[in-house]
Amino acid sequence: MGLSCKEFVLLCTDMAATSQIITMKDDEDKIFALDSHKLVSTNGEPGDRVRFAEYIEANCKLYQLRNGIPLSTKAVANFTRSELAKALRKGPKATNLIIAGYDEGAGASMYHLDYLGTLHRMNATGYGYGAWFVLSMFDKLWRPDLTQEEALEVMKKGIDEIKKRLVVAPPTFCVKIVDKDGIRTMATI
Repeated sequence: MGLSCKEFVLLCTDMAATSQIITMKDDEDKIFALDSHKLVSTNGEPGDRVRFAEYIEANCKLYQLRNGIPLSTKAVANFTRSELAKALRKGPKATNLIIAGYDEGAGASMYHLDYLGTLHRMNATGYGYGAWFVLSMFDKLWRPDLTQEEALEVMKKGIDEIKKRLVVAPPTFCVKIVDKDGIRTMATI
């Protein structure tokens, strides 16, 4: 799940690593740092999810090494969309992504990508079963001027809703933020 405000983006994922009906562990971090001011939140099959996120991270670092400047959040989102679309014809990736970042001059932004390569810039987004319960609440409570504390409270309300209504709700969630100061873990709930 994600909330994008003027000065920051808040991302949240469950921390359960599962295979079919078996939970293998509950401390898996599914939010990857692409650079000092960009995050990608992933879900889907563990192999596709991890390998594809690492591939995007490596290409972002390669671009920065070759050109001396990092890619913008929008550029990362478009590159990722292109790679997902190419993979549809060769070896589809069973993963959905949220790319979030903070760029000097442009501020915070967040992009939702599904496994088919569909890309949208969003203010509030999510994927998976939990999103069915929280997206309407996020839509109602989101404002562009939310403070970090207010956004964290909205995210906690979403997590509470998932834990209350979803039969197979994961036990733990990780909440990370990206803003002008970089990336930080806000809470493990």
